[in-house]
Amino acid sequence: MNNDGKNSYKDIIGLPHHVSPTRKRMPLKDRAAQFAPFAALTGYGDAIQETARETTGWQDLYEDEKEYMEETLRRLASLEDRRPEAEAVYFVRDPLKDGGSFQTVSGRVRKIDTVERKLVFEDGTGVPLADLVELELV
Repeated sequence: MNNDGKNSYKDIIGLPHHVSPTRKRMPLKDRAAQFAPFAALTGYGDAIQETARETTGWQDLYEDEKEYMEETLRRLASLEDRRPEAEAVYFVRDPLKDGGSFQTVSGRVRKIDTVERKLVFEDGTGVPLADLVELELV
């Protein structure tokens, strides 16, 4: 509207839509893409998510916890030929930032690998003995 309250586009409202004689009409899907959001900082959203992802810190075991763990490992070694069931909680270090997470695995124990210092379950999962936090015979 102009200053006197009348429609200033009155002279062009009824005109037909312009069609170029030299250019093909753009498909609707391509036309819509012109108005899609633009991410000027590609990867910035991923970086924010990675920074916000929480990890847990490692805490050394207390002496009595270490003794209990060693006793449980000895019992497990004495029962190794029977493939006893056990549940282990261990710490997995995060490859991208400080800290990590605690994982739990349970099942029949195949062996205690003293060379690689791992507790090996029947499904092939190997738990480093140094990363064990809890170990229970089931």
